[in-house]
Amino acid sequence: MLKFARTRFKRGATDAEREKLKQELFTFKKTVEHGFPHRPSAVAFDPEMKLLAIGTRSGLIKIYGQPGVEFSARHSVESQIIRLFFLPNEGRLISLLDDNSLHLWEVNIKDGKSVLEEVKDFSLEGRLKKISVCCLPSTQEHLFLGTEGGNIYLLDVKTFQLLDHIIYQDVVMQNVPDDYKANPGAVEAIAEHPTDSNKLLIGYNRGLIVLWDNKSCNAEQTYVAPQVPPQLESLAWHRSGDQFMSAHADGSYCIWNSADASKPAQNATIPYGPFPCKAINKIQWLTTKSEPFIAFSGGMPRASYGDRHCVTVMQGKTHVVFDFTSRVVDFFTIGDTDRECEWDDPHTLVVLAEEELVLMDLQSEGWPTFRMPYLSSLHSSAITCSAVQTNVPDQLWDKIVAAGDAQMAANHTSREWPIDGGSVLSETPTSKDLLLTGHEDGSVRFWDVSTPALRLLYKLDTKAYFSTHDDSEVVAAADAGEEDWPPFRKVGTFDPYSDDPRLGVQKIMLCPWSGTLVLAGTAGQVVLMDMNTEEAEVDLEVTTVNIVNDRDGFVWKGHDSLTPRSTTVKVPAGFQAKHLVQCTPPASVTALANHSENQLLAIGTSHGFSIFDYVQKKVILTKCTLNPNDLSATGESSMSRRKSLKKSLRESIRRLRKRGSRSTPSKKEAKPRVEAVPTTDLDAPEKGEEAAAPVQRLVEARQPDGDMASMVRCLVFAETFLREGASAGLSLWAGTNSGGIFVYSVTMPEADKREEEDVVAELGKEVQLKHRAPVVALSVMDGSSVPLPDPMDVKHERADAPNMSGSHTVVIASEEQFKVFTLPRLKEKTKYKLTAKEGVRVRKVGFTQYRSRSDEKVVEQHLSVVTNVGDFLVFSVPQLRRQVQHSCMRKEDINGITSTIFTRDGEAFFLLSPSELQRCTLSARVAVEPLCMLELPEGARPAPPPEPEPEPEPEPEPAAEGEGEKAEEEKPASVPETLPSVPAIVVETSPPNPVEDETEEVAAAAEEAAAPEKPESEHEAEGVLADIQKTLENTSILDSTADESKDSVGDITLDEIKDYIASKEGPDDNSADKPAVEEAPNEEAGAEEQANSTQDAVTENAVTTDSEQTEGDIVANDEMPTTKTTEIKEGDQEDQASEPLQELRITEGDDEK
Repeated sequence: MLKFARTRFKRGATDAEREKLKQELFTFKKTVEHGFPHRPSAVAFDPEMKLLAIGTRSGLIKIYGQPGVEFSARHSVESQIIRLFFLPNEGRLISLLDDNSLHLWEVNIKDGKSVLEEVKDFSLEGRLKKISVCCLPSTQEHLFLGTEGGNIYLLDVKTFQLLDHIIYQDVVMQNVPDDYKANPGAVEAIAEHPTDSNKLLIGYNRGLIVLWDNKSCNAEQTYVAPQVPPQLESLAWHRSGDQFMSAHADGSYCIWNSADASKPAQNATIPYGPFPCKAINKIQWLTTKSEPFIAFSGGMPRASYGDRHCVTVMQGKTHVVFDFTSRVVDFFTIGDTDRECEWDDPHTLVVLAEEELVLMDLQSEGWPTFRMPYLSSLHSSAITCSAVQTNVPDQLWDKIVAAGDAQMAANHTSREWPIDGGSVLSETPTSKDLLLTGHEDGSVRFWDVSTPALRLLYKLDTKAYFSTHDDSEVVAAADAGEEDWPPFRKVGTFDPYSDDPRLGVQKIMLCPWSGTLVLAGTAGQVVLMDMNTEEAEVDLEVTTVNIVNDRDGFVWKGHDSLTPRSTTVKVPAGFQAKHLVQCTPPASVTALANHSENQLLAIGTSHGFSIFDYVQKKVILTKCTLNPNDLSATGESSMSRRKSLKKSLRESIRRLRKRGSRSTPSKKEAKPRVEAVPTTDLDAPEKGEEAAAPVQRLVEARQPDGDMASMVRCLVFAETFLREGASAGLSLWAGTNSGGIFVYSVTMPEADKREEEDVVAELGKEVQLKHRAPVVALSVMDGSSVPLPDPMDVKHERADAPNMSGSHTVVIASEEQFKVFTLPRLKEKTKYKLTAKEGVRVRKVGFTQYRSRSDEKVVEQHLSVVTNVGDFLVFSVPQLRRQVQHSCMRKEDINGITSTIFTRDGEAFFLLSPSELQRCTLSARVAVEPLCMLELPEGARPAPPPEPEPEPEPEPEPAAEGEGEKAEEEKPASVPETLPSVPAIVVETSPPNPVEDETEEVAAAAEEAAAPEKPESEHEAEGVLADIQKTLENTSILDSTADESKDSVGDITLDEIKDYIASKEGPDDNSADKPAVEEAPNEEAGAEEQANSTQDAVTENAVTTDSEQTEGDIVANDEMPTTKTTEIKEGDQEDQASEPLQELRITEGDDEK
């Protein structure tokens, strides 16, 4: 017993220490969202603080400043953001949602950094009050809200409430000619006069334009003309205020003189007519010292270019149509001038499209685009794979940056990024981290993820090395050329269309020390590349690898392989191809491993795997993993519906027979399988072990001939022990989709004979998991239970040399469980049955190390896992004990789960949307998140309106000595210990039947009694009660079904209140001189009249005391007086005759409920 107690005490102390250490090692936090916001719907810009805000259809707001400055917040309801308005130089933002609600946001300092918080909200209700357009004037005092009903409301920005001042459509229409007095429709546009803030230009949907003086509430001018197109879309003032421009739904715009309302100054202009055109959605008229700018969106000819998404910019003879591949959401210009300047002088055009943000430099010749320091389109082409390389050496990093700068210099302006508000608080990162994304169009993009601002460094395109289907079409289009009108210019990087789907990149591997980049594609192509700092002409050499080896009965019915270019390819500085390996059949590459030190490459497909030596440029080994009966990898299903049904029935019968054989084991011994190589069942139960514990789920074995059972899931090179007594040597481990593991011993020649002698690969072990679950990942651990490091990292002192003295182990992670085996005997050490215990499956695995945030010397090796339900789990290695579990994604988010990648230091990346990459951390020490500050100038925000001071409560008079004790002794049992005030009488009627005149009298009495007055003496309390009773009895509403008697109201009777007051005043009290409670004047009414009088005496907010006597007069001992109200709950008011009183009850104050 003593031994057991000691063990329990020691274990408890150990568990407490372990939990404390876990807090130092692990956490879970979503740190930053990289990329472009998904489905943007609104944009705003603060010209004073240089901040950009983007709103999305899901209610998310993101604010950006200089690179690294980022704030984000989400509305409480998932609703589309229609408009955003910055209050310039105040750090505040107003958002309009499609549910007709307005929200005020502020950037405030919290925990040493700035955060975006919602402070106020307001909603307009009613169909005709649906907000159609908003305008924030230069004074920033109120927001004009144009509605579908034609009225314009004013929202006070300080109080965030509507003002009483309303611009009614009927008032605006008074001076309109009779011919145009028909309903003008919704308010479509509001534009403030550039020189007089009291004047507004109001445009209605059906073409009516009014110049409104808000100060005098008068329409100065009404602009209507027969030749003007009817439907209005947008308005824009000239800087001088003498002219303005109107854009219309037929693709035209008109110029008006503000002083002449009879006709436009110029006839309507259709820039891309005369054929029907689409509407001009928005127009701007901006002045410069030379020619003015006219910019508008839309207006394209419907028949020829109706599917184009364009923004047109015209200045003098310069005319450019910026062509985007996604719909234009909004656009605006940035200039450095203020309201008092004579010119607008815009220098940047900002266009928000649905899939990207593009900035054009209007000051440089040719109007080039800006290079994006953030908000880049990750999904320029659909992402097919990704990889992270942390702590990249400076030498390779500088080469990548230099190649990217040279690549982008020709197409981008050299001006600085114009959105540079806020300040960054985070320190300069010491590690240079690289994210590589492979895309459907065959390109690979290199991103800097060292900071929260995701920046594109370099783009690599593999399409140049192949002849694709679309090459002839591209040449024909180039020869034909496009029409000169309209003058289109393609801008932006988003291009969802791939020239050839076979170009898609499926696997990426980068060696940061040798500079070798390996890219594997959809059509079985594997391209080996090296970094070159100079432009070169490449003559690509090709090696074909036949993995199936002409197996009988196998016919490939999938796509063909890509055709390499036969001519020399001229490629710029950067990564340049040096060799191409083409797998046959040309199935997609599913696994890849590169051993840079020995220059060996392992390639896995759905049919098998091979080893390629890229020193001698020859194939060392090919292994076909196809089952002879498995024809599913031919590219088409090999079974008819009938055969599939027969097979399913056969499998079900076999499964039932297996279950029956467990209870009655057969005496017949199975014949041993004879193989040239030892095969091990890693999942076979130990002696005496049950098939499944009662608390575990029973996991059925998967069929080996299922779909894609031969697919190779993982490939790993490892230098370890495969035979007892032998020294460590290089080996290749391959895991398949059917739970098979192949281990090959690789013998390398001497270093001086590397180019002459061949590399030899021999099968060392072949093992099979019992349940045939797919092998997701595996790793070999050294004698210290640390994953074997990359030999190049050890060579460059970035990692410690592995411990080769102790026993090595191998960690095998399948979709259903984790197991650790000793090497070379493959004896089970530990296991964790994840699917049997928790019912989830493994999707992605990463071998990571976690350092303590307080002591960097404390390091642990763990297994980081993401499951099919979106949970992150961490298991210790080799103990396989679960450390933490966090829910990160929805189980329906298949793209996010399958795209997850782990870094070596405990961070993770996954696709949050097609255009966003979510970054999170499981490590308490490593976190890259935006730490920024927005410094507001002093007095930038207006002071909030002062709140009314609460009136001081009257102090009660001290009670006479002995009165409190006497009252305590004589207090009736039905009355509470303290009666601080007259109870509130709440009368519930269904429905009520008040008399209007009597209700007004009671309400007047309630107003007089609202201000409490301190009574002169407690002896006046009985007078207060008498007045209450008198008010109740002087009513004349008759009710024949009263439930309460005349002298009883609710739970407390009037007699009890009298006794209570009498006990307070004593036997010598002169209360007899005061008026007693009067009886009802009508004896025939009796209790019915009493109940009716009660109903009429009380109203919704009436107080039952008169102007001189208040409920605060009755105070027990030293209790403070409290305000008591009498309420009536009313239903629908119908006939005023006589309605039965349904319920009558008295409630105490809040402290007595």
